[in-house]
Amino acid sequence: MSPFQPLQLPNGAVIPNRIAKASMEENLAARDQTPSDELLRLYQSWAEGGAGLLLTGNVMVDARAMTGPGGVVLEEGQPLQRFREWARIGRAQGAQFWMQINHPGRQMQANLGQPTVAPSAVALDMGGLSKLFPLPKAMDEVEIAELIQRFARTAALAEQAGFSGVQVHAAHGYLLSQFLSPLSNRREDRWGGSIENRARLLLEVVKAVRAQVSPDFCVAVKLNSADFQRGGFETSDARQVVLWLGELAVDLVELSGGSYEAPAMQGDARDGRTLAREAYFLEFAREIAAVAPMPVMVTGGIRRLPVVEQVLSGGVAMAGIATALAVNPALPSLWRNGQVAASAELPPIRWKRKALAALAYMSLVKHQMRRLAAGDAPQPGASPLGALLREQWSTLRRARQYRQLMSNRVS
Repeated sequence: MSPFQPLQLPNGAVIPNRIAKASMEENLAARDQTPSDELLRLYQSWAEGGAGLLLTGNVMVDARAMTGPGGVVLEEGQPLQRFREWARIGRAQGAQFWMQINHPGRQMQANLGQPTVAPSAVALDMGGLSKLFPLPKAMDEVEIAELIQRFARTAALAEQAGFSGVQVHAAHGYLLSQFLSPLSNRREDRWGGSIENRARLLLEVVKAVRAQVSPDFCVAVKLNSADFQRGGFETSDARQVVLWLGELAVDLVELSGGSYEAPAMQGDARDGRTLAREAYFLEFAREIAAVAPMPVMVTGGIRRLPVVEQVLSGGVAMAGIATALAVNPALPSLWRNGQVAASAELPPIRWKRKALAALAYMSLVKHQMRRLAAGDAPQPGASPLGALLREQWSTLRRARQYRQLMSNRVS
């Protein structure tokens, strides 16, 4: 199958080709948590790069719960003008443009000054970095009901702003993923225990979102193939969840993997099933694609056209590319125009402290995005340590701004 063949989704919407710009966290919001000029410039480069589907980085459903400072928030009362401009830019070249909507749960750093919530009061285990994250409070029924409505309201606002879809983030150890994992979900009520109970929140969120948007508005889910932690969310769990999602008019499922505790996206796969260290989750995605009622997309380390073609040849409908498009946003256009050898990558970071290496890798990716957002060329050879230090300084500065913003909201 050609990567440039259109894909028709279950709701009738069409993605013009099979290459997606997968989600990456930009932390480029304006001070009021709306899209900044820099963020719009970054997405213009991706829109012009030729991918058929653009997925935003995390857009938070609650300003009190952030994956990091500088994140975009879309909740009730947030002005839509900047979101409309974002949607216009993302769709200007004909791509589908979906907003990824998310809640971090316990994966919210303590320096942001907000209490964190999770399915259970279980702290993150990140070795010496664990102290960066506070012990979360177990959510009660009222908080769970409010959360479901927040996801639905954000999706409705995204449609009003002109986006063509949303992706519900239930992967990478964020809140919905925390409910799915028996390591972080130790509840004994209807939200915990069996996989049916642990998946209940995700399914209720999807139902609520679908009820708030029009039938031609796309609803997708990002799901871990596995957590890569002993006793965590397993591939058999993921398979069952995908089948349940198929009953809820979900248009696409993106498969990824890992979490803050067990990062799987920083240059070396954890599951041992790789294709030249690319398409980390391909084998499992093929198994799911054979039974899934909706198209399946796989993301993880893809950076070369032959890998995209191999992904699609196995029945997977979409190939998601993240880091490579931060290094070279024009890859899809280059491939379409015959430059099949074009590629882009960042060198893997093999520091002994894997959690720190993962942070450095994410910092290096953000360094590329910030250069694109400033109108500069990417710098893949930049120092990982330098990128990490710059990112930590930026995070501290933005954390102060965030704490001030939240203080003003309370007062």
